[in-house]
Amino acid sequence: MVEKPEWLTRELEGLREMRDELKLQLHLGKADAREAFEGLEKRWQHLEGKLKLLREASKEDLGEIREAAKLLAEEIRDGYRHLKKRL
Repeated sequence: MVEKPEWLTRELEGLREMRDELKLQLHLGKADAREAFEGLEKRWQHLEGKLKLLREASKEDLGEIREAAKLLAEEIRDGYRHLKKRL
């Protein structure tokens, strides 16, 4: 089994924290923000799927999966930040 790179561990912790904050704020609030969060939530599930692949991947597949996970994490982070500003 392959361990997650350090940058990915840090990125995931930051994303989890933003996600939890947004979930709390959405509980209090706005329908349009809720819809935006639901779209981001689908991307979060996709990222978790990529991470599962990363754990199970052969060494040949690692670079491609890591790059896809990195791009997806960046998109989710940007989406969370944008949504947080809207709230």
